Amino acid sequence: MAEAKVKVRYIEAVGRRKTSIARARLEEAAKQSVIVNDKEIFNYFKTKEQQHTVTEAFKVTDLPVKFKVSIKVSGGGSSSQSVAVRHAISRALLKHDASLRKTLKPLGFLKRDPRAKERRKFGLKKARKAPQWSKR
Repeated sequence: MAEAKVKVRYIEAVGRRKTSIARARLEEAAKQSVIVNDKEIFNYFKTKEQQHTVTEAFKVTDLPVKFKVSIKVSGGGSSSQSVAVRHAISRALLKHDASLRKTLKPLGFLKRDPRAKERRKFGLKKARKAPQWSKR
């Protein structure tokens, strides 16, 4: 029984931060391109800082292979979404080449940032802020 080697069309990974969830699909291509929610990266993420955050994983790994990246992201704010996208891309790159772990892990690109807004408790004004106490 001969095993047929099936070529994988794309590599998929999920990244998260706070309430943002990003699903990234990486396909090998002749030219690098990043599409977020059917828009170019420059149209979706307005600030240079957020655009840099998204593409940071590619710059750090310095791979000879170029990728066409398509991303679906939802929830949270734009800054949170950019970090979630970076997390997804880093995880996908790790599936592509496991030796990249040494470069990505120390920079914190593989860690899911669990910090989120704390819920409001009853009897308090906010999560921890209590009403002013008076003796009488």
